[in-house]
Amino acid sequence: MNADLERLIVLQRLDSAAHDAQQRLAGQPELERSLEARLESVRQAVADAKLRFAENQSARRLIEKNVATSQGRLSKFRDQLMAVKTNREYQAVQKEIEVAQTEVKEMEEKILERMLEGDELAAAVKRAETELAAQQKASEAERRAMDAEVAELKASLERIGSERAELVRAIAPPVLTMFELVARRRNGVAVSEARNGICTICHVRLRPQVFNTVLRNDQIIQCDTCNRILYFSPAAPATTPDGISQSAQ
Repeated sequence: MNADLERLIVLQRLDSAAHDAQQRLAGQPELERSLEARLESVRQAVADAKLRFAENQSARRLIEKNVATSQGRLSKFRDQLMAVKTNREYQAVQKEIEVAQTEVKEMEEKILERMLEGDELAAAVKRAETELAAQQKASEAERRAMDAEVAELKASLERIGSERAELVRAIAPPVLTMFELVARRRNGVAVSEARNGICTICHVRLRPQVFNTVLRNDQIIQCDTCNRILYFSPAAPATTPDGISQSAQ
C-alpha cells in the first residue's frame, strides 16, 4: 500500500476518534443538567409531601382548638343548666348543649379523618424520602462514572493529539494539504473506503478504471463526486472451523 495512503487512513481514524471524544465531552454539561433535573424532581416530591403533611397537621390542630372551645362552651352551658329556674330557660340551655355536643361530635369526626389522612401523608413522606435517598445514591454513582469518562476522554484526546502530530510529520505536505482541505469541506471525513465499485460514504458508483486503480492502493485517488481520498480494504480470507485459512489449504 502507498505509504502516504496508509498514513492517511490512520490519520482519518485518529481524527474521527478525536471528533467522537470531543462530541461526548461537549454533551457532558447536558447530561449533568439532566441528572440534576431528575434529582431536583425527587427533591420537589419530598418537599410537596412534607407540605401536604404540614397542612394536614395544621388543619388538625385548628380543629382541636375549636373542639376545646366548644367543650368549654358545653361545660358552661351545663353549669347554667344547674342554675335555671324556669322550664323555658331549661329548654333554651338544653338546646345550646345539644348544638354544642353536635359541633363537638362533628369536629371529632373531622379530627379522626385528619389523623387517618395524616398517617397516609406521613407514609408518603417516608416513601418520598426513601426515593430521594436512592436517587441521590444513583446520581452520585452516575457522576463518578461521568467524571471517569471525562478523564478518559481527555486522556484519549491527549494521546490522539500526540499520535496525530507524529503521524502528520511523516506525510508528504501536498498530500496532507489535500487531506485537510477535503476534511474541512466534508465534515471532517476526508478518507473513504471503496467497496464493490462504490464510494461507501457518498454511495456513488466509481468509474471502472478509477475503481481498478483504487484496488491497487498504490496511489492517492479521489472520489469524482465527493473528492474524498479512496482506499480498498481486501476482505479477510475465510477460515474453516479449525481456524485454517481456506487460501492456505
